[in-house]
Amino acid sequence: MTIGRRTFGKGIAAAGGFGLPALASGAASAQRNADTLRVVFRDSVPNIDAYFNNQRTGLILAHQAWDGLVHRDPENFRIVPALATEWKLVDPKTIEFTLRQGVKFHDGSAFSADDVVYTLNTVSKPEARVATPSNYSWIDNVEKTGEFSVRLHMNRPTPAALEYLALVGPIWPKAYRERVGPEGYARAPVGTGPYKITRVDIASIVEYERFDGYYEGGPKGRPAIRKITARFVTDAATELTELLAQRVDWIWNMNPDQIPNVSRLPTLQTLRQESMRVGYLMLDASGRSGADNPMTKLKVRQAVWHAIDRQAIAERLVGGGSRVPPAPCFPSQFGCDGDAAVLYDYNPAKARELLAEAGYPNGFEIELASYVQPRQWSEAVQSYLLAVGIRSRLNMLQVAALIQRSWRGELAMSMGSWGSYSINDVSAFMPNWFGEGSLDDYARDPELHRLLAEGGSSADEEVRKRAYSAAIRRATEQAYFLPLHTYVNTYAFSRQLEFKAFPDELPRFYLAKWK
Repeated sequence: MTIGRRTFGKGIAAAGGFGLPALASGAASAQRNADTLRVVFRDSVPNIDAYFNNQRTGLILAHQAWDGLVHRDPENFRIVPALATEWKLVDPKTIEFTLRQGVKFHDGSAFSADDVVYTLNTVSKPEARVATPSNYSWIDNVEKTGEFSVRLHMNRPTPAALEYLALVGPIWPKAYRERVGPEGYARAPVGTGPYKITRVDIASIVEYERFDGYYEGGPKGRPAIRKITARFVTDAATELTELLAQRVDWIWNMNPDQIPNVSRLPTLQTLRQESMRVGYLMLDASGRSGADNPMTKLKVRQAVWHAIDRQAIAERLVGGGSRVPPAPCFPSQFGCDGDAAVLYDYNPAKARELLAEAGYPNGFEIELASYVQPRQWSEAVQSYLLAVGIRSRLNMLQVAALIQRSWRGELAMSMGSWGSYSINDVSAFMPNWFGEGSLDDYARDPELHRLLAEGGSSADEEVRKRAYSAAIRRATEQAYFLPLHTYVNTYAFSRQLEFKAFPDELPRFYLAKWK
């Protein structure tokens, strides 16, 4: 099978086409004068509080309105001060933080050590039921050592601790959240970030306004644009239509086929940037979706790996420098040893042979659940599987719906993507899919549980590398989780907007400005 370029809903012509630019200049100028940046995402989030959703959109929305103890500079990945001004490693399992004074939450209340202790002690406990427990399970407890100082105790050495605190450790206001409760907080959240949230409707829109009380010296700076509206639509075609009709100023992950058309418009510009996100195919090796699931057989899983031409998908569909990761992690992450991975070439004949050996000479039918847009990426996988006899019924879902079905153990084969919360360490990737207790673990492999626990509990880099390399070898040998390709984010936005993309896949609207 080969993959060629396909048009996407006849794109621009269907959305009003090249008749739009005549109206463009006035509409764009009016929007700039209104000082409101209008952005659109294809997936709404179940909870605006980033601790309780594991979607990239949720992380992006939260990043504009909350700060953590530290911040990771997107240019060089250095950890810099945020709500903490200084920190030191007391011993391999203890970090002391000196907190910034004079910081205000969006409701005007003062930030102090009480807020840090409350937040991190809450989210690190199992009863909190956060969306991604492995992001916080390394925290034993946090104690207050002064009005503006805390000591964080880890239950194991965690070399990536500061990265976790920078990217997935927003601080709540203790008094306010205790008063309104978790549900009230999700409806009317309060943080310390450069934007404050003024409206939340998780089904349709989140609205922001610049927080003029953002603390002096904050790493995100004072936003140039006064307001943001973030709307949610259901599919890529609607998203593109909204952009072309100038009802929005910014979209991302547009179908790459549309780049030449959109770039020709005098009112719009496009940008591409590889991210740390990896597309994957998860196979239910442990039989969570049913003991008769064919994916419980190793040879069937190996057949799936041989059936799909991942290089063709990366080069011809994703494009923009997309790569095929050999291991279930992003290549730059600490511990992501591609040399340890068992490699499977594109070999349909081998795939058919393995299926016959597994007892399926005529193939079988199976559900393929996916939220991946553009849809033709999922259709390409479906076609490759069909070519070897696996008749997959493609079921396109919204992100949150697929995640819920996955957590309930209902998916024999699912297609999605994982961005590791942009944390540059294997501990943010593999434990989510293979770690003991993870709701996303469809391998349920005790040896992987042991290896990942070993890699995540040592301060010795060599010990960690050996454990993670062995885990990669095991996961690929057993063909549990097929890394399809890296993502290359495609942005399209108004030519009146200055916007910069970064490899960590976190659009920073607080750095954007009108030309």
